[in-house]
Amino acid sequence: MLINISVVLLFAASFAGILAGKVHRAIFAMLGAVLMVLLGLVLDFYSQEQALRAIDFNTLGLLFGMMVMVAVLKNTGYFEYVAILIAKRTKGNPWILLVALGTITTVASLFLDNVTTVIIMAPVTILIAGILGISSIPLLMAEALLANTGGVATLVGDPPNILIGSAANLSFIDFVVNLGPIVLAAWFVTLVLIRLLFREELAQQPSNPEALQALDEHEALKDRTSANKVLILLAGVVVLFFLHSTLHIQAGLVALIGAAATLFWLQPDIEEVMEGIEWPILLFFAALFVIVGGVEASGLLDLVGGSLSDLSSEDVILMGVALIWVAAIASAVIDNIPFTIAMIPIIQAIARPGLDITPLWWALALGAGFGGNATPIGSTANIVVVTLSEKTKHPITTRIWLRNGLPISISTCVVATILYVVFFGILK
Repeated sequence: MLINISVVLLFAASFAGILAGKVHRAIFAMLGAVLMVLLGLVLDFYSQEQALRAIDFNTLGLLFGMMVMVAVLKNTGYFEYVAILIAKRTKGNPWILLVALGTITTVASLFLDNVTTVIIMAPVTILIAGILGISSIPLLMAEALLANTGGVATLVGDPPNILIGSAANLSFIDFVVNLGPIVLAAWFVTLVLIRLLFREELAQQPSNPEALQALDEHEALKDRTSANKVLILLAGVVVLFFLHSTLHIQAGLVALIGAAATLFWLQPDIEEVMEGIEWPILLFFAALFVIVGGVEASGLLDLVGGSLSDLSSEDVILMGVALIWVAAIASAVIDNIPFTIAMIPIIQAIARPGLDITPLWWALALGAGFGGNATPIGSTANIVVVTLSEKTKHPITTRIWLRNGLPISISTCVVATILYVVFFGILK
């Protein structure tokens, strides 16, 4: 009991400090990680070795590898080229621009993990907003929210889905057929709410539309040869992302292979490339993994899962509804990967002859995916766009995110709950 109370208090304090934003989130997370390890050593539930094992180097490798490739591509002027092209095609209309970028992000997140999607899309978006003289906040938030939402529909779109698919032997098609309609409805709800919540920002007009049309996208592309080389390697990385489970290599290794190949083939100024890496993001995630590892080692996640399994031993739909909301709340405050890992054996333990637990897997995927939209640290994609926005004139603060992301998350979870009951209960 003492362990659980101590861990809850420390985790709550760390979470509050990170969201408060008075101190940089990476610094506060690092402090929380150190205190969690010290608490674990004193109360004998979390060792230094466990803390190191808790760090998900696959995620860090994925982030670092993609950041290297994006940094090299950025130096060629390719992002400026794409930004000017898209800005011209949309005539600088913020709403049309948001729908266009949001749709591209959603489609990409069906086949790529949402982290990779936003790392590629966010720099382009920031450049477009700068060219037009409009706020990048609704555009960046829309990309993160829609990437999280779209990723729920497929096996490879979100890390929890990969874990669920592996544990339950569910295929890519299984996810699309069962979750696709729900995700599509949630996507439209998200887009409508973004339109309402950001109506003032989206009513902005470009500060200098004449200058926009005068820009030459081809002049912005400083090194077409190098850009083409990186794009070829990036395409190869995408192909390997599709095949990584078949080839039994992790996504992080795929990204690192792409980064190494990019550096070897183009041989750019390595110091310039390293300056383009978002080191605070990597430090923040490493510290966050240590904190969540302590929560997991304390047995709190098992306690939550056990309480859920006691809710109902027969009514799978009722249990699924509860699971959607438990997973959503958990994913809003901790990384959804350890929560999913903790829930998998609990769901498997519920299985017995005559009881189909498949709907529970869909409930877990929906809650873990949609719940992450509630807070700026609810998903990796959120953290990436928030960190990148802090380098612009329009940073995304915790207050801005909660004011917009929280109602969207709750609304999509409500939609998911209703459709879940209809599809897997009433129409079954």
